[in-house]
Amino acid sequence: MKLVYVFDAYCGWSHGFSGTLREAVSRHPELPVEVVSGGLFTGARRVPIRQFGYVQGANAKIAELTGAEFGEGYERLIADGSFVMDSEAAARGVAALRQAAPDRAAELAAALQNAFYVDGLSLSDPATYRTVAQAAGLDADAVAAAFEAPATRAAAEADFRRGAALGVSGFPTLLAVDGDSIAVLAHGHATADEIDERLAAH
Repeated sequence: MKLVYVFDAYCGWSHGFSGTLREAVSRHPELPVEVVSGGLFTGARRVPIRQFGYVQGANAKIAELTGAEFGEGYERLIADGSFVMDSEAAARGVAALRQAAPDRAAELAAALQNAFYVDGLSLSDPATYRTVAQAAGLDADAVAAAFEAPATRAAAEADFRRGAALGVSGFPTLLAVDGDSIAVLAHGHATADEIDERLAAH
């Protein structure tokens, strides 16, 4: 059995779930973790952030419920309103980081969300991946190069297909996958204890 975490780096609820994911993963070192990017802001949904009027209210609720931090750099992006969230670019970045350190994919996904939601860094900018890679002790040049590589674009598209094939329609979703058996451990929000209970029942 393995854990499959389907998230979107530009999803505030996924950012809020990072702490729970970290706790769940640390409790179950025996379970491999697959991190899959969802495509929340693709196609026609790639518009300036000001067009998503619910963002600040949702973020306040996420912070209250999960303790997640929304930093000054991010707040400046919201205030300006012109920033465009592009989940395809973010998924390429996740794939580039995952390629550099497959066994640290969950940790790196959380680091990427911090880069956006705390520091206000664009997940479409290769420099962001260089920063995250350096902080994680990875080869920053290799990660930045991978972000731009055609194979990484294909990996991002494969992630979107994988999430859909698993039946995931909202983020974040944590699944326990054992062969053909798929159990939902968390959707949107859950505690590590709730995830443990659902794992035990599976």
